[in-house]
Amino acid sequence: MLSLFILIPLLLLFILNLPVKFIRQGAFGLVGLLLSVQILAALLHSLFPWSAFPEILGSFFIFSLAVDNLTLVMLLTIGTVALVSLIVAASTIGQERLRFYFVNLLLICVIGMNAIVLVRDIFSLYVFIEIVSVSSFILIALERNKSAIEGTFKYLMLSAMATVFILSGIACFLLAAGDLSFVSIHSAFYDPAASFILKVAASLFLCGLFIKAGVAPFHGWVMDAYLASPASVSVLLAGVATKISGVYVLLRLFGSVFIVNAPLQNIILFAGAFSIVLGALAALTQDDLKRMLAYSSISQIGYIILALGCATPLAFAGAVFHFFNHAIFKSLLFVNAAALEKRFGSTDMNKLAGQGYKMPVTGITSLMGVLSTAGIPPLSGFWSKLIIILALFSSGRFVYAGIALLASVLTLAYFLVFQRRIFFCKSELQEPALENPGKISRALGFSEISLAIITVVTGAVFVFMPGNWIMPLKGIFW
Repeated sequence: MLSLFILIPLLLLFILNLPVKFIRQGAFGLVGLLLSVQILAALLHSLFPWSAFPEILGSFFIFSLAVDNLTLVMLLTIGTVALVSLIVAASTIGQERLRFYFVNLLLICVIGMNAIVLVRDIFSLYVFIEIVSVSSFILIALERNKSAIEGTFKYLMLSAMATVFILSGIACFLLAAGDLSFVSIHSAFYDPAASFILKVAASLFLCGLFIKAGVAPFHGWVMDAYLASPASVSVLLAGVATKISGVYVLLRLFGSVFIVNAPLQNIILFAGAFSIVLGALAALTQDDLKRMLAYSSISQIGYIILALGCATPLAFAGAVFHFFNHAIFKSLLFVNAAALEKRFGSTDMNKLAGQGYKMPVTGITSLMGVLSTAGIPPLSGFWSKLIIILALFSSGRFVYAGIALLASVLTLAYFLVFQRRIFFCKSELQEPALENPGKISRALGFSEISLAIITVVTGAVFVFMPGNWIMPLKGIFW
């Protein structure tokens, strides 16, 4: 049954490209239905495990598929963010030709992301990472303007470097383990004779995935790619696409496949802390809303990398939870940016200053996203950051815990400035370009409200969720 997460989107992709007019006209609805089913399937997994159903199409693939709790969270995240991106595209992309291109590329990207979280060998993982990357390149350049082409070119060049690192790492793994399955590679780490080459392979993979994830100092492509993209593509990239092809793979490989030694662990910790600080400080100086959100994304990804470097079960749980939270609140903020751009024709905060009071729904939902990003209780972002900081503290990494805590204050500072600047005051000056604001669709408002509700409800119910995550916290205080 797991293969259906790949085969059904692939089948729908072929159906949408049949020369039948009414199918093309209903493309958004069909893809929206598919993504809704994926979300529902992920949520119902605990009641009806997929392993209980026969894998009738298992022989179709030459690679193995498997599901665990991490996979489940990723499938839920992919479906949610891709559905929101589809809704934003339906509200913001006017040309029928571009709308059709977007739907097709979104499906290809979803196929790649679903496969990334399901496969269990490292070469298949690489193949689907490249599928996600290529579809992302084209999506960024969808409108074919100068800034979009420039953003795509930067992403393409750095992604090509990442590919060289990853393929070199795969070659080393094949030499050391003789096989590229996760199980074989994990077993090879216990062989002293293969120790050196496995360390080299893990280091090469780490460099490649840092580029794919946009972790500092490999973040040069992130701002231009997010800024130049159409609004719907920015939601997809910032919310899940680049995170699945970079951050998730880091979580999967360095969390359960590789055995990481202390020096490499320190490198991961430093990279996470550096991303947190650099992203937060850079966001403070931005005047463009999407660029500020891009730097904020780099900072928030740093928390996940920092937790990965901590390498304790509690830290890993916090990293996965923050991955989901980041996908939701960052998608929410990019949807808010899309609504502002749709109505006022700009994401320049100098032009938007004092205009947001005309959009109360956007203002309120933006505040929810801002507070969750900054880690203000009881919103969901608070709990994931708390778990990460306490995991660092309990493992004796007090400096890193302090950096993570202080960076949350910086995050709150620049986001509250943005919130006040756009939504909480009226401008005395009226920019000529904003005298005749456009209208935003109800679909955008629905997306904003839905994501804000997920953020609030996740934070509110987290304490009452089953599990023993609270037990390690007791040992810190008592």
